[in-house]
Amino acid sequence: MNDDATQYVNWFRHSSPYINAHRGKTFVLMLGGEALADTNFANIIHDIALLNSLGVKLVLIHGSRPQIEARLQQQQIETHMHHHLRVTDAQTLQCVIEAAASLRTEIEARLSMGLANSPMHGAKIRVCSGNFVTARPVGVYDGVDLCHTGEVRRVDSEAIRQQLQNANIVLLSHLGYSPTGEIFNLGVEDVATQVAISLKADKLIMFGEQSGVVDSNDQTRSELLADTAERLVNQYLSRNSDPDQLPSEVARQLQAAVKASRNGVPRSHLISYRHDGALLSELFSRNGIGTMVIEQSYEQVRPATIEDVGGILELIQPMEDAGILVRRSRELLEAEIGRFTVVDLDGAIIGCAALYPFPEDKAGELACVAISSEYRGGDRGEKLLEAVQQSALEQQLEQLFVLTTRTAHWFIERGFREVEVSQLPNGKQELYNFQRNSKAFAKALK
Repeated sequence: MNDDATQYVNWFRHSSPYINAHRGKTFVLMLGGEALADTNFANIIHDIALLNSLGVKLVLIHGSRPQIEARLQQQQIETHMHHHLRVTDAQTLQCVIEAAASLRTEIEARLSMGLANSPMHGAKIRVCSGNFVTARPVGVYDGVDLCHTGEVRRVDSEAIRQQLQNANIVLLSHLGYSPTGEIFNLGVEDVATQVAISLKADKLIMFGEQSGVVDSNDQTRSELLADTAERLVNQYLSRNSDPDQLPSEVARQLQAAVKASRNGVPRSHLISYRHDGALLSELFSRNGIGTMVIEQSYEQVRPATIEDVGGILELIQPMEDAGILVRRSRELLEAEIGRFTVVDLDGAIIGCAALYPFPEDKAGELACVAISSEYRGGDRGEKLLEAVQQSALEQQLEQLFVLTTRTAHWFIERGFREVEVSQLPNGKQELYNFQRNSKAFAKALK
């Protein structure tokens, strides 16, 4: 098997837990008009079809800001913004309706494709659109009548769920309708957020130009807590207070993510519509490719259980092969699993450590400390050490010691000092492997 085939097989195997986890879940996907106009949109459609075939329930919500602007310019209609909202008068509303209807038809056409030798072959996707969103006018805002600009009043979540149960993809635009038969121009972010909240969706996924939030080192932040995201929004808005301009795309999406998170949507994702395969990479790989906004971190330090044995073995094998850790059999690990603490990231074991107590000496051995190579450089080692120290204190131990061949400095920096092997508990001295010639370090517990 060549390298490409091996890489493909490995990726497919590692994606299987996510395939199982996503089946039957409800995802709300938001695509702005910029995403629909991008050359990569055809690939996004293919990836949406794949999600549908894997049993994911999908609601697609599209915007049309650039398409509306193009129509307004073509007809020489001046557009007005007020407090970051478009004033939608009768002429503007007609352009809004035309743009939204045109894009809806295009999306339906693309989802209807089934050409042989294409990713859409055999998809047979059914798309349902309708008056699922009831809207109301924003009205007069700070002295200005916003006319047909509206906000979401209610989402007919039960009707949408019925369509999803029938394996249909539900397609919604940024238009809303009132009980009096009026049409309102809504913000696509408002529609996407309210639909996700109303459906109690498992994910809200928003496509933007950027791959989420980028830090000062030009690196994408893979995860943000909602509180942090809210602070970033406030920073963005303070830098752009012009009421005649929309907030930046990232600011609008983060606002939506925070609101969704605060109202029960477990995860919101910001990904790039320009990056081919961004949707699949975000959903079917451990690290993802965009920014995920959550109410609280899905990474936790916890006691290990018997179900973690496989994950721990996979984690420590490279370090055992390199001679950094003493080799452990599955049988031994299963017998000693109660001594282990793990770092669990969304069901994947990315760190572990064990505590072996010597009660008669009021000491404990810190052993098998390992962090996955993909997740080093953070504070996970410190969190593991803190958890083990707390466990040792609960067992009324007064000292923690460790034997290491490669990581002496890491332990020294965290309060350990080198000691002689003769200073270790007698039970440990009897088991000391002189061939490994490990150095011993100890730390008093407070």
